[in-house]
Amino acid sequence: MTVLTANLPTYWNGFLGTLELTVFSGVLALLLGVLMAAFRVSPVRPLRAFGTGWVTVLRNTPLTLLFFVVVLGLPRFDIVLPFFVFAVLALGCYTSAFVCEALRSGINTVPPGQGEAARSLGMTFGQTLGLVVMPQAYRSVVAPIGSVMIAMVKNSAIAGSFSVTELLGTYRTLNELGYSIIWAFVWIAAGYLIISLAISALFNLLERRVAASR
Repeated sequence: MTVLTANLPTYWNGFLGTLELTVFSGVLALLLGVLMAAFRVSPVRPLRAFGTGWVTVLRNTPLTLLFFVVVLGLPRFDIVLPFFVFAVLALGCYTSAFVCEALRSGINTVPPGQGEAARSLGMTFGQTLGLVVMPQAYRSVVAPIGSVMIAMVKNSAIAGSFSVTELLGTYRTLNELGYSIIWAFVWIAAGYLIISLAISALFNLLERRVAASR
């Protein structure tokens, strides 16, 4: 307990850093995931190809490599941003590929007749997807997307190696101060657990609400 009480500000800053990274990356991942899922089921071939390429490349690229590409590659094109923003871009884009596939699996559960009926009423593809298909697909993908978000929390630990203040990175400070690295990691793990349990509780609540509305 001493390592926690004596270094509470350090732990708190790391906890807030991980929480902020989770929130901003999660929002970006959800927005891009929905967009890429729409691309993947689009009747426009170039959009389908782009969505497929996005998912294929990001799902098969190590997240650490993606961080290197974003942090070291973008500045070569005169794109200079804070390291936190670079981390959000890398983590959000990476996670969006998994969100996309979760949404696409939900879209595939919607009977094709639903889309055909919408088109027969004169709805465009965007209207059909947004008003008919997505609301039904959403009901079956709440739990999978929740799992993706929890995995994203754990993946955010990589950001600490790129000068981003986050929970795992606090172990360096504690190690330099001579504290037991075992207890340092115990409290770091507790911080990740708190965030993961909060996300799990949120998505469980959403899942129960969706189930009640069926």
